[in-house]
Amino acid sequence: MFLSLYKRTGFFTLLLASLLMAVVGCSPQAAQPPAAEPAPQQAQTPASEIELMVSAAASLTDALNEIKPLFEQQHQGVKLTYILGSSGKLATQIEQGAPSDLFLSASKKDMDTLEEKQLILKESRSDFTKNELVLVVGKDSPLSVSSFEELGSDSIKHLAVGQPDSVPAGRYAKEALEHLKLWEPVSAKLVFGSDVRQVLTFVESGNAEAGIVYGSDAATSEKVKVVATANADWHKPIVYPGAVIASSQHQDVAQAFLSFLLSDQGKEILQKYGFR
Repeated sequence: MFLSLYKRTGFFTLLLASLLMAVVGCSPQAAQPPAAEPAPQQAQTPASEIELMVSAAASLTDALNEIKPLFEQQHQGVKLTYILGSSGKLATQIEQGAPSDLFLSASKKDMDTLEEKQLILKESRSDFTKNELVLVVGKDSPLSVSSFEELGSDSIKHLAVGQPDSVPAGRYAKEALEHLKLWEPVSAKLVFGSDVRQVLTFVESGNAEAGIVYGSDAATSEKVKVVATANADWHKPIVYPGAVIASSQHQDVAQAFLSFLLSDQGKEILQKYGFR
């Protein structure tokens, strides 16, 4: 009897233990703290792109266009923006507060004007290249003109030059013609360009039989030919000064660009386009 009771008791004990284990297994486990999620990575903010605004004489157009990708590659985050035109007009724009970081002039006179008004950093001013004055005619022109002295010839009905008041090339042309005592005799046939590139276009298009431009401009055109080079004694030296604008917010970068022009690489490119 006791053995039977023991067996039944053992059976119930085993059954109770099994039920308890089942209950424990089915009960929810203690909540585990959620795994810490990785902190979101902060987006890398790219450095602000610097737009360097360069006011430059129109005669520098081709050389500067070749320099642009080279300089930008060497100075990541810098974008060059060129404001091209006659040096006189560019100087006036800077005087009137137009945004600019660097001025590349085709004449000493226009740079002197800005320096006198303390609009440039005087210590940054440097002459970075030179040029010469040439007489051009259309490539297929039948004209037999071969010197400046012949510009009074009746075969030339229109002579293109830059506006002397604002275009340095026109100023130098006037000085040369005055030296030769031809300014007044040819005044009736003069066609004025707003910059030296427009003068070149007048000759290329046939709107003027001849024109006076820089040697660098003539070197870029396949539509004109040089028939004479002005004697350097006939006009003031054609030098190109560059200087950082005093109000520029990017003076270091502007100085770096000017230094590039003065480097061997910069000089080589300028010479390629006819500068001296």
